[in-house]
Amino acid sequence: MPTILGQNQYGKAENRVVKITRDGDTHHIKDLNVSVALSGEMEEVHYSGSNASVLPTDTTKNTVFAFAKEHGIESAEQFGIHLARHFVTSQEQIHIARIRIEEYSWNRIATSDASSQFIGADEVRHSFVRQGQEMRTSQITFDGEKWQVISGLKDLTVLNSTNSEFWGFAKDRYTTLKEAYDRVLATDVSARWRYNWTSDADRMPNWEKSYEQAKKHILQAFAETYSLSLQQTMYQMGSRVINHRSEIDEVRFSLPNNHHFLVDMEPFGLKNDNEVYFAADRPYGLIEGTILRDGVEAQIPVDLTNL
Repeated sequence: MPTILGQNQYGKAENRVVKITRDGDTHHIKDLNVSVALSGEMEEVHYSGSNASVLPTDTTKNTVFAFAKEHGIESAEQFGIHLARHFVTSQEQIHIARIRIEEYSWNRIATSDASSQFIGADEVRHSFVRQGQEMRTSQITFDGEKWQVISGLKDLTVLNSTNSEFWGFAKDRYTTLKEAYDRVLATDVSARWRYNWTSDADRMPNWEKSYEQAKKHILQAFAETYSLSLQQTMYQMGSRVINHRSEIDEVRFSLPNNHHFLVDMEPFGLKNDNEVYFAADRPYGLIEGTILRDGVEAQIPVDLTNL
């Protein structure tokens, strides 16, 4: 039975590009997920396998990153316009370019600690928290006499665009990672903290205030720590919660290291001066640990997924 080719398209989906604009000590961030779909005179590649009219999908990916450097990202719409116009006008065989973009918005992390050297106008100028509400969690256990309350949060996405390094690490024959002296540090915070309230005879904490304050201290510690490792940042986050909230004795974190890799732009004749990054989603480093008040034994389960 004879067949004919119907509507078709191809391209590179979900190119995660992060563009950081450094205005002195103040950084601005654009975080996009860009999908490119191209269509036009593509019959021969389907009928005979000839690739003569096919612009490689890898090239469309490279174009996304190169345009982030060359044109900047004023808005998702303007960036998409630049890309679509480029593909249609530069390739005779491409008649239609469809660019779909998701933008992840970030807010600066605010702090009231005026003594911090990184603070300006009540906010850290290189520290960001992803817009969109994190999920609040709680686990309450009662055996008829004693209470155990474990509260927390997950999917609190934060990012420092500078003030993070990673170097001096152990190496063996399989180590290829280069030492980094100015890197992006990003993670999705999952945290659980255990209250020392166990009896109805004791004064019950103000749960709402305690949650908001614990979250605030986690964010401020992330923003204000000059990080030499994610482990160091994690310890500072937990320590700050315990040192500022007397009702909390234990904090456990699970922190994926959301890697942001500098895009190699030398093949395009461009210099990437810590501006354009590929945001990888996997594989990722996973940093976990418990921070305790001195003299207190750990009780929060190691496997946070069971909470």
